[in-house]
Amino acid sequence: MEVEVKLRLPDAVAHRRVTDVLAPFHISTHRQENCFFDGSAGELSASRATLRLRFYDNNQRCVVTLKAKAVLVDGVSRVEEDEEELEPSIGRDCAAEPERLKDVESRVLGRVREEFGAPVFVGLGGFENVRRVYEWKGLKLELDETDFGFGTQYEIECESANPEDAKQLLEEFLKENSIPYSYSEKSKFAIFRSGKLP
Repeated sequence: MEVEVKLRLPDAVAHRRVTDVLAPFHISTHRQENCFFDGSAGELSASRATLRLRFYDNNQRCVVTLKAKAVLVDGVSRVEEDEEELEPSIGRDCAAEPERLKDVESRVLGRVREEFGAPVFVGLGGFENVRRVYEWKGLKLELDETDFGFGTQYEIECESANPEDAKQLLEEFLKENSIPYSYSEKSKFAIFRSGKLP
């Protein structure tokens, strides 16, 4: 189970303010390309599951992820998540020809085939994200700038075993620095599928 605090920033100005204030705590920046898939008959979406290939910094890394039963309430997301590394060249082949997913040797893809019975995979498209990572007050903060093609969203994510404590710390930080925010109400995937920013 992945548990994350997700706080939405209203615009590029608020995003810039966060990057400025957190600059001393910055540890890395990654460019992510996210590609999503389903069975040809919608087998995954019918079960509230998501299959994603994520490429980091062009083709430095590729991770295949299965997410299921996501719940997002008051800025805290809980989702079942299973992921593993894939050879980037294999990931790229699958992104170009989704039907290849059925033949890839992978624990996660094996689970997808077994649990959802999708005989044929189709690509749903995807979006790009710039993720800035910070270590701040014992928390790992991920500041996202997500380009959906139809708009850009800004969000702070923080995975935590104590999400209410992490959320309180983050909200105090944003208020102290006069940075507007709201609780995220939809996952990035849900926004992508809706075709518009919330």
